[in-house]
Amino acid sequence: MNIMIVGCGRVGSQLALILAQEGHNVTIIDKDAEAFKKLGGTFNGLTAVGNAFDEKLLRELKIEKQEAFVSVTSGDNTNLMASQIAKKIFKVPKVMARVYDPRRADIYKKFDLDIISGTSLVAAMIRDKIIENRFSSYLIETGEMGVLEIAADKEMAGKMVSDINIPDEFLVVVIERGKKSIIPEPYTKIEDGDTVMGVVRTASLEKVRSVFKL
Repeated sequence: MNIMIVGCGRVGSQLALILAQEGHNVTIIDKDAEAFKKLGGTFNGLTAVGNAFDEKLLRELKIEKQEAFVSVTSGDNTNLMASQIAKKIFKVPKVMARVYDPRRADIYKKFDLDIISGTSLVAAMIRDKIIENRFSSYLIETGEMGVLEIAADKEMAGKMVSDINIPDEFLVVVIERGKKSIIPEPYTKIEDGDTVMGVVRTASLEKVRSVFKL
């Protein structure tokens, strides 16, 4: 996959390294050439010094061939503008922008962009660690759904995943069994000692907890 990243800070550099290691064709842009030192000596993608608003530079870097464009600089306005150029002018199919100010996230979504608000995600993560037990809402950014962890006991053992799923409220997505992680089928049987992880609607959380006696 051809992927262009704007911003070679901590997030951008790590994202570039991960994608390159997976075999994707990565191009990363930053205004400061020193930023590329974060990529180390193993990065095999393309680096370019410049401004993501420079249409000439973007054309030279073959933006029209990119399948995804991600802007993760430290400036919300920069990320929004760069993403708008990629989406509206160059018609890149998948465009994402990082936003620091969570109050802007909903506004930016109106521009038909995929928005990642790290501030909101981290705040939700810390909140869940303080308040909740075996429930994480930060994994799904909308807050409408979360992930619930259930320790399977003898009562649950022997049941199939389809037996414990609750339509439109709770769906088992992973079973941790010892050192193995299993993506279950509906007919997968649960064993005593398994850790069952499922997606749950936040509005149904108390009901689901009651069903599983959590």
